[in-house]
Amino acid sequence: MKKGYLYIALTTLIFSTMEIAIKLCAGQFHPIQMTFTRFFVGGLILIPFAISALKRKQTGLLFKDLGMFACLGLIGVLVSMSLYQMSVESTPASVVAVLFSSNPVFVTIFAFFLLKEQIHKNNVLALILEVVGILIIINPLHTKLSISGVLLAIASTLFFALYGVVGKRKCAQYGGVVVTCFSFLFGGLEMLLMIGLSNVPAISSALASAGMDLFASIPLFSGYSWDNLAIVAFICLVNTGAGYAFYFKAMEETSAQQTSLVFFLKPIVAPLLSLLILHETISFSMFSGILFVLVGSLCSILPGLLAQRRREPLAAVPVAVHSKDE
Repeated sequence: MKKGYLYIALTTLIFSTMEIAIKLCAGQFHPIQMTFTRFFVGGLILIPFAISALKRKQTGLLFKDLGMFACLGLIGVLVSMSLYQMSVESTPASVVAVLFSSNPVFVTIFAFFLLKEQIHKNNVLALILEVVGILIIINPLHTKLSISGVLLAIASTLFFALYGVVGKRKCAQYGGVVVTCFSFLFGGLEMLLMIGLSNVPAISSALASAGMDLFASIPLFSGYSWDNLAIVAFICLVNTGAGYAFYFKAMEETSAQQTSLVFFLKPIVAPLLSLLILHETISFSMFSGILFVLVGSLCSILPGLLAQRRREPLAAVPVAVHSKDE
């Protein structure tokens, strides 16, 4: 269990630097180019963990499931993470980090509609508090934030929550690390296809004429240099590869409920790191919004943690075995 909490701490620290690292090389790469790089490389890093997980389950991938992995790659990588990357380009890293940390609450909502899972009063309260927190952070009447950047962050969060719910059954079948690994790889290949098509002259011209310049002539290799190699390696190997590896190791050592503490702690750690590294200020509205998001997250995960705590002592009580002579 102690090892599990170490993994949770490492995951929180790594995930809390994600927006900061991306911000440090903002403008040097095309958003979709960077998204492709970090998730395809991240998927490659997760392959040994995925193979190990399949061996433990004594199973292999079924051909019919490849379509589902492609679908998950489309939702979770190509759509969600492209929107996320674009939001970081135009919005403070601390804001994106807090908004994205609200995704577990939206997972609950999507699970209610798509998987017919029960939704409880604490989930409704959590959603209300999260929305209030988001509105306070955005401060729509007097905002200095990029509205488009905030909307991109919220859209990314919603699509990532949908990715989690759609992939839930496959996670039960194969394990989270397997689903994440192959959805990352398929998502990376889908992005590579999109990048290739965007460089076809006829398609590039049509996209540019339609005002979709961001998706026209997407570069694949430009922008990389010795100056930014270290930060790119950190984003790919640490933020994406090691971050998700530690996340799933935490799940193995503890539970999904306890591992969700990562998204409770990140809104605290990420703004502090953004203040220290990027010198982003934490305004009163930002601080107030973070408090609402934190309380909302606590309302969402606390009942599950308490229920698990009550079950653990019962599981630890040895059952007496009586012989017939007693």
